[in-house]
Amino acid sequence: MKKVFELDFRGRKLVVEHGELAKQANGAVLVRYGDTVILSTVVVSKTANVLSDFFPLMVLYQEKLYSVGKIPGGFIKREGRPTENATLAARMIDRPMRPLFPENFRNEVQIVNTVLSVDQDNSPEMTAMFGSSLATSISKIPFDGPIAGVKVGRIDGKFIINPTKEQSELSDIDLTVAGTKTAINMVESSAKEASEEDMLEALMFGHEAIKELIAFEEEIIAEIGEEKMEYEVLDIPEELKLEIKEAVSKDLNNAFHIKDKLESYAAIDKIKEETVEKYKELNIELDEASLNELVTKVKLVLEEIEYEIFRNIVVKEKVRADGRAMDEIRPLSTNIDLLPRTHGSALFTRGQTQALSIVTLGALGEHQILDGLTIEDEKRFMLHYNFPQFSVGETGRYGAPGRREIGHGALGEKALSRVIPSEEEFPYTIRVVSEILESNGSSSQASICAGCMALMAAGVPIKSPVAGIAMGLITNDDDYTILTDIQGMEDHLGDMDFKVAGTKDGICALQMDIKIKGITKEILKEALAQAKKARMQILDVIKEQIPEPRKEVSKYAPKTLVFMINPNKIKDVIGKGGEMITKIILEASNVNAVTDINAVKVDLEDDGRVIIYHSDQEIIDKTANMIKNVVKEVEEGKIYNGKVVKVEDFGCFVELWPGCEGLVHVSHLAKEHIDKPSDIIKVGDEIVVKALGFDKKGRLNLSRKEAIK
Repeated sequence: MKKVFELDFRGRKLVVEHGELAKQANGAVLVRYGDTVILSTVVVSKTANVLSDFFPLMVLYQEKLYSVGKIPGGFIKREGRPTENATLAARMIDRPMRPLFPENFRNEVQIVNTVLSVDQDNSPEMTAMFGSSLATSISKIPFDGPIAGVKVGRIDGKFIINPTKEQSELSDIDLTVAGTKTAINMVESSAKEASEEDMLEALMFGHEAIKELIAFEEEIIAEIGEEKMEYEVLDIPEELKLEIKEAVSKDLNNAFHIKDKLESYAAIDKIKEETVEKYKELNIELDEASLNELVTKVKLVLEEIEYEIFRNIVVKEKVRADGRAMDEIRPLSTNIDLLPRTHGSALFTRGQTQALSIVTLGALGEHQILDGLTIEDEKRFMLHYNFPQFSVGETGRYGAPGRREIGHGALGEKALSRVIPSEEEFPYTIRVVSEILESNGSSSQASICAGCMALMAAGVPIKSPVAGIAMGLITNDDDYTILTDIQGMEDHLGDMDFKVAGTKDGICALQMDIKIKGITKEILKEALAQAKKARMQILDVIKEQIPEPRKEVSKYAPKTLVFMINPNKIKDVIGKGGEMITKIILEASNVNAVTDINAVKVDLEDDGRVIIYHSDQEIIDKTANMIKNVVKEVEEGKIYNGKVVKVEDFGCFVELWPGCEGLVHVSHLAKEHIDKPSDIIKVGDEIVVKALGFDKKGRLNLSRKEAIK
């Protein structure tokens, strides 16, 4: 039986429909927010792999281009692999939900959000997050929710919940915040150098709106929610826990105090491997299935002991594995211009985390084309993040970027995009590629630091240097410790990964993921203040290496020339079938094909802007002159020197300049009567002519007779 629930949420209608669609799923709701419509479904597997060491949760956000009235581009006219936006949306839903499933739950869960209709003023991502939480909460799946998320903007100092597209363009904060009714547990933000105080206020403002959505969810759950399922768990005897703890605690504690990452990891792994082997040898009489179960139990106990020892060291003893103070950054080093032929390059090293960033400048026409649900169909600034397995001394998968690479790249792009000059100031497409060469925590923030220096080295006039830092949180009962510049072990065993990037004047990007159910305003405030202090230290190091952007781009980067023409003349520059622009490119560059690497690049904008790119200034100037000749206006009554390009019985055609030809009728060739034009002129002759104007068909008429004195 279909049921409909409605909420007036901050002046907009939010409607939930249940009982009509996808009835075989364990939970399904159709959520309407304005004209945005999302079908959220959840399914749980009937059996659990209790011997697995992770919870198999899959969250999908499936963009359907029919939702915005588009047909997919390309040869195959159907949706293919997820777009970057879809991957980020799925990741954004996963992050606040995952910590709220039971720790020992091992049944596979799949949450699928199908985007059916999109109203750009009503976020489909936030609607999908709401639907994912509600579908899971009303199902039999154990889940300590519900959760909800909102977007927060700010215009003229006033905060707005879920701003429209028009409001978003005016907003100086773009914040996505999610959480439960008691605490925030996920943050994603970019901002125009917002202060820590303003960002904290925006977070709290968003959380108040989240409480309204959760209250609505709770009403629905109370009416249609199912009883939660019983699920299989791995039972570990207390005596086994005590036995292993007594045997390994001292050695693990010593291993945690080894300052070198690889040595510490190796010592910990050795203790764990030796313990597992010991129990295998003591229980060799067990069958394979029973032995595998025992090994899993031993491994889980070891992880639990490892977790407890680490937290005790940090929170109780106030000691970090590498001996640093809680607010101390690891040693920093920087370098620029490592790669001679790239347009800009920089190396940033923080402890055992190292990022090499490379900048490439291209023509505006080389922008990225976006085939998705958003209004934007292109972007001129990109940051791509690569995380090879050798950076952590391991072997592993190589191939297309995964969710982690896409997410870290998007965060870096958000941080640096806030200081990128406008297209008018710097008419280039800009690509930053971050290669992680070594990783021990916070490689995404190292990418931002290296990317900032590479941009300045490439001569990109960024508004201000940007630096990033990752903060951590370790809790132990009611006590907690905030860590500056977390390393890999602190990230893996800690409760929070809180990344803050910005300039000296404020925050440009913010991201928070936590493994506990939520964090308080006090913790957020303390983490933001500690992050600001660290950011200022890193900015000082960056400025020592390169104080400001270089005044000129690399000699290997394309130079630019920008000028305006009459927009109505663009078609003349292009010519029939691109004939004229092709001719200009080939002649100016002295190449045989426009695809030649040495060919000049020309961008013609709708407003009449002409942008020419080439590393050789002479070629740029030659191209500009040829284009200006094509669009040059003929003045009626003016005398011109021209060249005869064609002779006919009725007259001859004269080229005044490349792309501009006119007809001299036989009656206007000489003061005296002429029978045949070929009697007095031939192709290649240079003659003086007077412009008589254009006929009704737009053809230029010239006169030699009136130009002769």
